Amino acid sequence: MYEKKMPLPLECGLAMTKEILGGKWKPNLLLAISIGINRPSQLHREIPQSTKRVLNLQLKELEEFEMIEKKIYHQLPPKVEYRLTERGETLMPILRQMNEWGDNNRSFIKSVILKRSKALD
Repeated sequence: MYEKKMPLPLECGLAMTKEILGGKWKPNLLLAISIGINRPSQLHREIPQSTKRVLNLQLKELEEFEMIEKKIYHQLPPKVEYRLTERGETLMPILRQMNEWGDNNRSFIKSVILKRSKALD
């Protein structure tokens, strides 16, 4: 298992937030769950470029930080749903603002990404 070489600065609020939101799909997962996309198969359809394994790992990490909770329905076929906790709800204004900022700057960011990918070719 991967182990970080540098200790996490526990006195830094930004480092704490990045510890929770760091991960390729965690912000996307939280936003999706907040709008009612709460089953694993729905989440995978919402984020098709991800793998089920990575989504499951990141869902588990969000659950450990108590941003989401997992409800297992004991039935056949088995059913699992995720929902935001109260603590998870407190992140939503930040994530919505980040989403809005990305939408407002989409054309510029897209041009930089395309320029960078051409430079790598």
